[in-house]
Amino acid sequence: MTEVVCKDCLGEKVKFQTNDTTGDLEKLITAKTSTHKNKIVLKKSQIVLKDHMSLGDCEIHDGMILRFYYQ
Repeated sequence: MTEVVCKDCLGEKVKFQTNDTTGDLEKLITAKTSTHKNKIVLKKSQIVLKDHMSLGDCEIHDGMILRFYYQ
């Protein structure tokens, strides 16, 4: 399992597999923050991550910090 920190004001830590998609990661964040999935936008260095891409393809590694925003 890989662990990343998803930062908003809470700084939630989420564990996932590298073959999971960014949509799966958004679902995990939704479960921890009680925010609707359609309201979350994940960004890596100002690049918006699309739901269908795998986290391995996005080069997201253990200990990485992602930002998420509410739309």
